[in-house]
Amino acid sequence: MSRALLRSVLELRAPVSRLLPAARPTTKATTAPAVAATARFFNQTTQHVEPSTQQLDPTLVTSAPAPPTAAPSSHQQNHQPPSRPRRTPPLSPAPTTPTPLSASVRALLPALAAQPGHYITVHIHGRPYLVTPGDSVRLPFKMPGVSPGMVLRLNRATAVGSRDFTLRGAPYVDERLFECRAVVTGTEAEPMRTMVKKKRRCRRSKTVTSKHRFTTLRISELKIRTEVVAEES
Repeated sequence: MSRALLRSVLELRAPVSRLLPAARPTTKATTAPAVAATARFFNQTTQHVEPSTQQLDPTLVTSAPAPPTAAPSSHQQNHQPPSRPRRTPPLSPAPTTPTPLSASVRALLPALAAQPGHYITVHIHGRPYLVTPGDSVRLPFKMPGVSPGMVLRLNRATAVGSRDFTLRGAPYVDERLFECRAVVTGTEAEPMRTMVKKKRRCRRSKTVTSKHRFTTLRISELKIRTEVVAEES
């Protein structure tokens, strides 16, 4: 029984020992060219050693070209800060030439001047006032830069007329056709006003006082100028 087992074991080991010698030459054949190639690569050391610049001819040494500069992209061009416009000095106002009078104004202006009882609608600080010579006007504000006794010429009027004739402007009547003057008579003040300001559900209250002042004028002169018609003709 022991001999039969020994034979079977020997028969199983025989193929493995036969294959080993055959496999060895193949591995040597495949690795031999690679080893030869690597030995040949490392033997050629001149290919990996760079000569120094001291041994080279100076005439053959050239500087490396500068890298090209990249053009600015469209995104950078669009986001460049805008240049500030130069400030130009203000121009002097052009000399205004008087507009010629119409034929109807030339014909009816002497008739307007001949009638008595003229009235005028003047504008003082943008507010219209219908006045006649001798009237007193209390402005709803204190006019700055004036003092009692000063004479003011009112040159902005939308209408100048009498009983039968009215001269209207667009928007103002030509100031060459009339003269209207006013005298500053003084400054008036109203009684002191007291007002209590308080909010709901709040125990605090605030007392505010105010006293408005007004400038009074007196229309001293209103004249229709007919000399302009003679000058135009």
